[in-house]
Amino acid sequence: MNFGYHEDCLDHQTGYRHPESPDRLRAIRRSLSRQHGVEYVAADPAPESAVTAVHDAGYVSAIKEFCDDGGGDWDDDTVAVEATWDAALAAAGQAMWAAERALAGDDGRDTPFALGRPPGHHAVADDAMGFCFVNNAAVAARSVIDEGDADRVAILDWDVHHGNGIHDIFYDVGDVYYASIHEDGLYPGSGDVDETGEGEGEGTTLNVPLLPGCGDADYCAAIDDFVGPEFVAFDPDVILVSAGFDAHRHDPISRMRVSTEGYGALTTRMRDIAEEADAGLGFVLEGGYGLDTLAESVTMVHEVFDGREPVEPDEEVKDRATKVFADLRDQGFGEK
Repeated sequence: MNFGYHEDCLDHQTGYRHPESPDRLRAIRRSLSRQHGVEYVAADPAPESAVTAVHDAGYVSAIKEFCDDGGGDWDDDTVAVEATWDAALAAAGQAMWAAERALAGDDGRDTPFALGRPPGHHAVADDAMGFCFVNNAAVAARSVIDEGDADRVAILDWDVHHGNGIHDIFYDVGDVYYASIHEDGLYPGSGDVDETGEGEGEGTTLNVPLLPGCGDADYCAAIDDFVGPEFVAFDPDVILVSAGFDAHRHDPISRMRVSTEGYGALTTRMRDIAEEADAGLGFVLEGGYGLDTLAESVTMVHEVFDGREPVEPDEEVKDRATKVFADLRDQGFGEK
């Protein structure tokens, strides 16, 4: 794979014991150093105009001033230093690069994966939250549409937390389809089954709030039965995966049971969906806070595009998942 990476993302310092630390990128790089076919690209930072296309200009001015003044605690979880704004622009720029390269036809071993931090999917139009300042995937999606390179973008967010920022930004628009598979009740507490979009965006938001303890088979079924059919019917030009790896069974801040091999199975599904939809495919890093499991899972995504065939889950879909799936069918989601 080709990985977007920028050294500025290491300068966003969050302090001792904060789970979203520069060590996340260092761990990924160490793991990838043992792989063949890994290329790094330092894409340009996102221009401020791309950020204000999805974020309020007043918020952007406020966060820039906050960082210029040395940063601090924006809220209980979200910490900034002077270098945070530049890191956020670098991370958003990597996401834009991933979307652009996917649209340009980079696939197979050239599939793009943006390794940026801080992550983005919790950042709403007018606020930072949940470790996030700029909504990287949202900036990338809006940018390729506004530039005329794409008419439609689909985003799958498999981070264990609901990506409330992407959800809110695109909730009432029809050119971006947002799907999220997340742990029900976990931070930030949003992402119910009946939140399906409104106005022009009615039917272009799909939330799959799985109960704690769900794992590989449940996530794969969610993609097979819902995300895949919905995305193919939506007919996007590009699919972005907001790729958090904190649903891993050994991640310290979630109760889900996805394995490293399971992330490989999810990746093969997204590759096949993109091929069926004749869409480009790119990945944007979100969460994942066990350094070893994060690094192993990103490496697994790379290995899939390097020819690895991950083992398919052999367990049954859990009753706690099938109940959610029944609710989704009641909302009209699934096979078209």
